Amino acid sequence: MAEQAPRAIPSTGRLMSIDALRGFDMFWIIGGDAIAGNLGLMFHIPLLEATMAQLSNHVEWAGFRFYDMIFPLFLFIIGATLPFSLGKHMEQGVPKGELIKKSMSRTAILFFFGLLYNGALDFKGWDHLRIFGVLQRQALGYGIAAILFLTTSRRTQVILFFSILIGYWALMALVHVPGAHGGIYSEWGNMANAVDRLILRPGQMYEKYGDPEGPVSLIPAISTALLGIFAGTWLKSSRTEGHKVLGLFVAGLICIAVGLAWSPFFPIIKKIWTSSYMLVAGGCSLELLALFYFVVDVKGFKKLAFPFVVIGVNSITIYMVSRIVRFDDVAKFFVSGLAGLYPHSKDIILATGVVVAEWLFLYLLYRKKMFLKV
Repeated sequence: MAEQAPRAIPSTGRLMSIDALRGFDMFWIIGGDAIAGNLGLMFHIPLLEATMAQLSNHVEWAGFRFYDMIFPLFLFIIGATLPFSLGKHMEQGVPKGELIKKSMSRTAILFFFGLLYNGALDFKGWDHLRIFGVLQRQALGYGIAAILFLTTSRRTQVILFFSILIGYWALMALVHVPGAHGGIYSEWGNMANAVDRLILRPGQMYEKYGDPEGPVSLIPAISTALLGIFAGTWLKSSRTEGHKVLGLFVAGLICIAVGLAWSPFFPIIKKIWTSSYMLVAGGCSLELLALFYFVVDVKGFKKLAFPFVVIGVNSITIYMVSRIVRFDDVAKFFVSGLAGLYPHSKDIILATGVVVAEWLFLYLLYRKKMFLKV
């Protein structure tokens, strides 16, 4: 790559690659996983089935698949946007107290959306309302990361990043609580799930043995958001575009290598967000950001990224609306005839129809410049 004059991204700028990466992430959540899963089953080819399983299914407990990084990637992206969003306001002289207040308001709204998603309006008593969840973790991760970004130095953030990873390992390895023993990482034996069972009712947890978004496993998720902050700060710097891509790529490789090396002692487990899992998922997130930044912002393939951008700029919108609107019924209305003509491809046709219906809905919002900003 030819050397370029160093230039910083304008503080008021917005990286299209981050919007595209967010849309790519949300694509798998709103139906891309179903497309991949049905594609793998359609041809009965073992290699294709195994590949599509990577894109559509979580591991049962220990281990790692591509689909296991979808959740932390979103939190990583939240962190990566902070140097651009909050950083811009700081450069404009907005008081930190005001920014913290706004960040906490956004945290509360996003947490409330998470409760709605979990069925708060269909209230059957607190004992049956799942308090924690995907949006709740995003909310808390954003809120804590925003406070750290606004109130601490980069050196402090780096120290916190490593301290959290090592401290969480020590917590899980050494601390004994009722129902669990330190150093045991099974579904029923680990400390994080034992704490869930102590403080939550059975109807408040996603699994019988605990909640994958419970309070203890929030601790290492903070490091995921911090890693995003480091990546966003790196992209906003005055380094050359080539150096930015290389830095993200090398950092991603290091994270993956350290996570894999740590895994024999602290297994890669998504449902309790182990430190090794955070490093592997975070490393993959860095690699994807490097790829998207290179393709979209460096090489300028913006038309190629546009379908993902449409999803990315309204990601929370489609996440919430898809919980309310039955897009599968919309898809059946338009493609059931086509699916009937090709019965062996029925499932993949319907799954594709759902994603197309959701995308067209988002495209209409995009054309009307209607964006849900929390």
